[in-house]
Amino acid sequence: MPYQTISLVQRDAIAYLELQRPEQENRIDADLLRELAAACEALADDPQVRVVILSGGEGSAFSLGWEPSFLAAEVEGGAAARGGDVLGHTFDFLAQMPRPVICALNGDAVSAGLELALVCDIRLACPEARFAFPETGWGLIPMAGGTQRLARIVGRAAALEIILTAEPIDAQTALRIGLVSQIMPRDRLLAEASALAGRIAARGPIAVRYAKEAVSQGLDMSLEQALRFETDLTIILQTTEDRAEGVRAFLEKRAPEFHGR
Repeated sequence: MPYQTISLVQRDAIAYLELQRPEQENRIDADLLRELAAACEALADDPQVRVVILSGGEGSAFSLGWEPSFLAAEVEGGAAARGGDVLGHTFDFLAQMPRPVICALNGDAVSAGLELALVCDIRLACPEARFAFPETGWGLIPMAGGTQRLARIVGRAAALEIILTAEPIDAQTALRIGLVSQIMPRDRLLAEASALAGRIAARGPIAVRYAKEAVSQGLDMSLEQALRFETDLTIILQTTEDRAEGVRAFLEKRAPEFHGR
């Protein structure tokens, strides 16, 4: 389908998903959410796609958060219309993506823009990028999972400092606390993200999917439950052709050829 606020390009096993509202600094509104959800649904159903890269396109910001008019409408009218559930599940379409998602942060990620980045599995950033949850300065709190996902990624103390002060942190601080895993120049950011995606795409696609599922779901389980879940996924993997191919390739000292079966 044609998109107006995003672009979607597939190269081999990697899908490139870009926000394309540079004049609005990639602020998030109903149209962008609808198109992102549609693109993610298409990618989830495409067996050829093994990794997704999300970026802010050619603009100077990844995303500066909510479109003000959209946020006002959601806060004032959305809660009553949906029984109090305003925006908490906004990015579920990306959080539930069965493929690994790498976020290439080409600039600032603020408010909902940072919440969108937090949904991704791996985050890379350029040195100029800054990150902030300004909501407490507006008399609000982050509303699309920010209070929960940030703490799970960087820990309670770092998350509380970012959220309570409403002050931005720079890329080096984000790297130090684990919010991003790499920093590289903006002109190399997408190439580095592509190289990382290529390494992941070369692994067994079923194993990669199950590994993501084990980590993501295991975080919300007790250790005993999570270990049992890990074992269940391991047993399922024993029945796949890819697992047999991996063993053969290891014994034959060659690179495996995985087909997702």
